[in-house]
Amino acid sequence: MNLKYPKWQEPLAAVILEFDVQRLCAKVQTAEEAITKRLKELGLDEDQQQERLALFDGLSIIRRLKRDRLGIADHSARRGCG
Repeated sequence: MNLKYPKWQEPLAAVILEFDVQRLCAKVQTAEEAITKRLKELGLDEDQQQERLALFDGLSIIRRLKRDRLGIADHSARRGCG
């Protein structure tokens, strides 16, 4: 798989492709951490707007997967899996 931002897109792809609930929880956490770390690294750098938008898209995908596959609503998303 050829990814433009593999450091955080690989963990995100692992979440998308995982259907086992037990493994999905751990992969969600890993992907969220990778995306959050990258957002902090980018800071307010305007030259990285395209990646920033992709990061927010990634977070949106995770939020939907948590809701649809794990039954975790947005208001409880910070509690994680379990």
